[in-house]
Amino acid sequence: MQRTDSLAAASAYFDGGGFFADLQRRVAFRTESDTGAATPALEAYLREEMIPPLAALGFACEVVANPVPGGGPFLIARRIEAPSLPTVMTYGHGDVVSGQDAQWEEGLAPWALTVRGERWYGRGTADNKGQHSINLGGLTAALEARGGRLGYNMTWLVEMGEEAASPGLHAVCAQERDKLRADLFIASDGPRVNAGRPTLFLGSRGAVNFSLRLRARPRGYHSGNWGGVLINPGTVISHAVASLVDARGRILVEALRPPPVTQAVRDALASIAIGGGADDPAVDEGWGEPGLSPAERLVAWNTIEVLALGAGSAARPVNAIPSEAVAHCQLRFVVGTPWQDLQRIVRAHLDAHGFEQVEVAVTLTGAATRLDVENPWVGWARQSIERSSGHRLDLLPNLAGSLPNDVFADLLGLPTLWVPHSYPACAQHAPNEHLLAPLAREGLRIMAGLYWDLGEPGLAPWAAGRLSPSVSSSPS
Repeated sequence: MQRTDSLAAASAYFDGGGFFADLQRRVAFRTESDTGAATPALEAYLREEMIPPLAALGFACEVVANPVPGGGPFLIARRIEAPSLPTVMTYGHGDVVSGQDAQWEEGLAPWALTVRGERWYGRGTADNKGQHSINLGGLTAALEARGGRLGYNMTWLVEMGEEAASPGLHAVCAQERDKLRADLFIASDGPRVNAGRPTLFLGSRGAVNFSLRLRARPRGYHSGNWGGVLINPGTVISHAVASLVDARGRILVEALRPPPVTQAVRDALASIAIGGGADDPAVDEGWGEPGLSPAERLVAWNTIEVLALGAGSAARPVNAIPSEAVAHCQLRFVVGTPWQDLQRIVRAHLDAHGFEQVEVAVTLTGAATRLDVENPWVGWARQSIERSSGHRLDLLPNLAGSLPNDVFADLLGLPTLWVPHSYPACAQHAPNEHLLAPLAREGLRIMAGLYWDLGEPGLAPWAAGRLSPSVSSSPS
């Protein structure tokens, strides 16, 4: 058998309707995880949709309970051809955000797979049921083409709480470290840079959500009777925010600015075009850090975003000085940023600028990761993907968004390769979420090629691409 047989088997799975049928069943599971409680559907998805096909491929499957109360379960599936062989780890999540049932277009529904042209609509088609189904189909094709042997071992980890900030993921991976020991991590989530070309990203930006709040008094007071002698929390909070980030989006807190963009990262991003799709917003060229390209500002730099700003009632303002105001903010950051120290940094900055009365609270955190763009696995993956797709690849040192990649890169110490099968306008987390059929078919062939190439003697850089846990967090 040859590599072309693996790709042909992946194409046949799509063209014969097998992929559609599998995804149709999986979309029908109402696996919402952002409701505050684990529903029976979360475990049912693992037992009814993940275990049967993996077991048929020779995986030993175990459902692991979440140590965090209310968190969804995990699936660890291991296929060991020989203890001496290297191991590939992959990951996916079967949970989804709320369906938002009433907000979908007429004729569409979140829990039914509906075809309109090249778009396959349904909750989870892009994030993440469609993507891990593509990877499972590609693996099946490679195994079929190789006569039932890969030439390496494989571990699947499927969680059911990613959309709820992955409760228990770190704890389970630390607890099951021996079972999850591997040499390489390959998974799929997030979008391509654009629909027309495949994308490979090597990590993700981190995120810290924090709030600035000023409670001046128990209630509001008439602006005519008291304006000019009472502190206005809305005014103070707006100026506090302005001390952190200027009117053009440039970060003003030196300690929250990232290290300079390295030449290796600049080179990787040189050909990356941001936006331009039919449903993409126009990029604001004058926004963000001066002297950087749009790709560098999005992928290789930090940003402070105001997610929500509140004082009084915007929908029905009254002539009263509000009693309190709040700004919910977020730092998106790359490796090399002292994000763990954000509360102290912001506190010291506000105090130095006269905002001692403003409270600072950190509400959510996630680390940044980035595999060195010069790691041998990167060139190997690029060559494989371009050979299978026939298209030039977009290489991102890290995704602009956030993923729990620190678990795999830092805790487990793995080189991490992410191959997304969605695109920016897929409406993930929104009504009318969809997967593009041509991307799904191409994704199946890409993964069938990657899984085939991993088993080719002397082709994959198992030894040269190995790294220690500390390497994954260093800037490249």
